[in-house]
Amino acid sequence: MEKNQDLPAAADKNASADSYKAEEHNQDNQVKQALPESGQPKSGLLGASLVFSVMTMFSRVLGLARDILIASFAGATANADAFFIAFKVPQFLRRLFAEGAFAQAFVPVLSEYRSLRNFKEVKLLVDKVAACLGFSVFLVSAIAVLAVPVVATLFAPGFVSQPEKFDLTVDLMRITFPYLFFITLTGFAGAVLNSFHYFAVPALTPIILNLWLIVAAIYGAQFFVEPVYALAFGVLLAGITQFLFQLPFLFKIKLLPSPKLDFKDPGVIQVMTLMIPALFGVSVSQLNLLLDTVIASFLPTGSVSWLYYSDRLMELPLGVFAIAVSTVILPSLSRKHATLSKDEFSNTLDWGIRMILFISIPASVALFFLAEPILVSLFQYGQLGAHDVHMSSLSLKAYSLALLPMMLIKVLASGFYARKNTKTPVKVGIIAMVSNMVFNLMLAVPLHFYFGIGFVGLAAATGLSSLLNAGLLLFFLLNRDVFSFRKSTLNLLIRILIASTLMGTAIFFGLEHANAWAAMTWVGRISQLCVFVLGGLSVYLITVGGLGLRLRHFRVHNGGSSLINTL
Repeated sequence: MEKNQDLPAAADKNASADSYKAEEHNQDNQVKQALPESGQPKSGLLGASLVFSVMTMFSRVLGLARDILIASFAGATANADAFFIAFKVPQFLRRLFAEGAFAQAFVPVLSEYRSLRNFKEVKLLVDKVAACLGFSVFLVSAIAVLAVPVVATLFAPGFVSQPEKFDLTVDLMRITFPYLFFITLTGFAGAVLNSFHYFAVPALTPIILNLWLIVAAIYGAQFFVEPVYALAFGVLLAGITQFLFQLPFLFKIKLLPSPKLDFKDPGVIQVMTLMIPALFGVSVSQLNLLLDTVIASFLPTGSVSWLYYSDRLMELPLGVFAIAVSTVILPSLSRKHATLSKDEFSNTLDWGIRMILFISIPASVALFFLAEPILVSLFQYGQLGAHDVHMSSLSLKAYSLALLPMMLIKVLASGFYARKNTKTPVKVGIIAMVSNMVFNLMLAVPLHFYFGIGFVGLAAATGLSSLLNAGLLLFFLLNRDVFSFRKSTLNLLIRILIASTLMGTAIFFGLEHANAWAAMTWVGRISQLCVFVLGGLSVYLITVGGLGLRLRHFRVHNGGSSLINTL
């Protein structure tokens, strides 16, 4: 009788379990249905990369408009140097906490949870990581605000001997540093959305920063004795707005966090374990650029600004294409590794390298030959004069040589982080950073004392250390049989080099017959620049097309299961 009395309870328990499973399945389906068509995995890596790139391109164009306005009223003055330091430091930390190390650590773990666990466990991971990350970055931001003079001394030691410049930097940092908290949470939200193939929203979000800075430059500057204060407040407001902008989309896929602080959770521990070494490994290029800024603070006034303007132009292809490709392939690589699909993993990584080669090599050539025309067309107005443009063009030419390795690093590093291997990128990063300091001494010091262009040596040193970094990452991927090149990739490289050489030659001879850039109106400058850019692009595309390259050679079928490898 007792045994029979237990039957209803057991039946109720089984029914509850079935109901729970049905509810979990229902939630998974609801999340999948919430994803936009453009973000579905079936669109393929190429389609997802194009979506991300188009959105990012729109943001970068607005970013250029923002920098044109900043250059027109701030130029390359001491006040401009102070703002760029106050802006660069939290931006650098953002790339560590949000877009760099955190994303590289969190996305593989989240992708594994998606592949092997139910929706409730995925949601719990999101809740706990959001709380732990937010708490940690809040502490960092609060400490930095309280110790701003120390932070300013650390990142701009050359300003200490210039009291007015240093005090302005300190004031601006107090305003900009809280931006780090909001933009880190924005990066967290973007990582979740990217993992669920919601690429367009995170790519659009940076537009908000550019819009706020444009508004601050046009309307806010008039309310301050020193206009750069308006820019600092624009940065802070942008961080808050970007964070709020992401929340409805997290709600739509039912992953709006309900923060639960738990540093002992296995998933949180896994993310932290991967993130701590990745703080260094994934951001070596950014660390090197920041070191350039630190050293430039000791150089003549304007050096920080000259590097900033040239770095911004180099960041255009780096941000639009390299980050797009690495962002899109990381979730795919993580799933391939989680499901032990070795060939598909290699195929996906090979696709990423193909895309980088196709874009970065002609972009490097174009930036080298068109460095000064681009800077004249975009920035030589108002407070930024011909001398500043010429000096910035020298560093841009040096940076252009770093573009290919810096773009490759983004993709190659994904091959390690998708496998949860953080040690190798860290070791490589240490070698690259030490090498960068050696190259700085070898190049920047003599160029400064003999020619007064030490900042160009800093840019060139970044290129050499990035080349070493990318080369070592590739070596370890090949040596450990994680990745193997296809013969068709070598054929592709040869075609790209031939086409880029012809394009560079056409631009070089075309510049000899161009009108004087500085003597033209801004409409004339931009029009002539467009002729060169579109003409060079046409030469490149016609040449690679004539050599047999077709769109199908860049397609990855079924998320990486096969690549067409005949060229």
